[in-house]
Amino acid sequence: MILCADPSAQFDSYQTEIEEAVLAVMRSNRYVLGEEVASLEKEFADYIETTSAIGVANGTDAIELALRALGIGVGDEVITVSHTAVATIAAIEATGADAVLVDVEPEYYTLNPNQLEEVFSVKTRAIIAVHLYGQSANLDVITDFCKIKNIFLIEDASQAHGAKYKGKRLGSIGDIGCFSCYPTKNLGAIGDAGLITTKDTDLATKIRMLREYGWNNRISEYPGRNSRLDEIQAAVLRIKLKYLDSDNEKRRQIAQYYMANLADSQTSLPVIRLDNESVFHLFVIQVEKRQELLDYLLSKGIQAGIHDPVPVHLQPAYKNRVKLASNMRVTENLSNKIVSLPMYPELSIQEAAEIINAVKSFFEEQGC
Repeated sequence: MILCADPSAQFDSYQTEIEEAVLAVMRSNRYVLGEEVASLEKEFADYIETTSAIGVANGTDAIELALRALGIGVGDEVITVSHTAVATIAAIEATGADAVLVDVEPEYYTLNPNQLEEVFSVKTRAIIAVHLYGQSANLDVITDFCKIKNIFLIEDASQAHGAKYKGKRLGSIGDIGCFSCYPTKNLGAIGDAGLITTKDTDLATKIRMLREYGWNNRISEYPGRNSRLDEIQAAVLRIKLKYLDSDNEKRRQIAQYYMANLADSQTSLPVIRLDNESVFHLFVIQVEKRQELLDYLLSKGIQAGIHDPVPVHLQPAYKNRVKLASNMRVTENLSNKIVSLPMYPELSIQEAAEIINAVKSFFEEQGC
């Protein structure tokens, strides 16, 4: 079986180093917020080119703590997209703020800046730009809008570790960058983990306090929470961070192979934004007969996926409750057509060829 994602394959790639690092933590006397976390924070900040990185329990917490650090909460509104993981919206609501959802651009699947003015209100405090599938949202336009309106920009870079926009690492451009390090991510732990980046040292200090009950010398200055990163996850992430660029390059090579060999198939292939360096967290195509293709691939021993199958605003927990832009047509159309083909650094070209041949065979049998 060729899996859609295979985090265990990456463990196999770096097994000796990971096991040695984990064993060193187990033999130490500090298991939470110790030297491994501090080292990871410095190394990740250097990599993203920010002054600070803060380790937290997961990517959802990263967004929630970022919003709280900016003073966003009850009565405030935060603009983001519906075509994203529910985690983005769940984090907004965890602060007591209201999510306001807009459509995405049809070519890039990221936030449509043309709808920002429509949904902006006196309650708007921030925009969360989701860098989906491994490439950047339109940061020039979004950043200008935030400056004009005097609101904050948070980058949700959970699917874009290492990606660049006009030469800058994602997570270094907005006020705060948020990363999930779930096992299937480009930089994945062996459990839950998250990182927050910023160039604002005061914000970084506040986030460090908020992740641990708002403590300053064990006195709560803010109403914080528990979102600590453990040493084992930090140790694993430090190993994988060393190889992130090379692993991302492997993803790009697989994507280029897909692109070249599926160009004449009945699929809509990814479009890469100008001046953007994608890291292809996912390789997402669009097809008309999605379920038929998924079933066909599975019959050939290939597991494809759907990320994400239902827009947030149409899910039961949010339907008829969240504020929306007047037109969500692109998001709603995409949700019926998108398919994620297998994508991870350890996927061989032979396996990619097998996937391509299966996709082509499907369309041939369909008479397309």
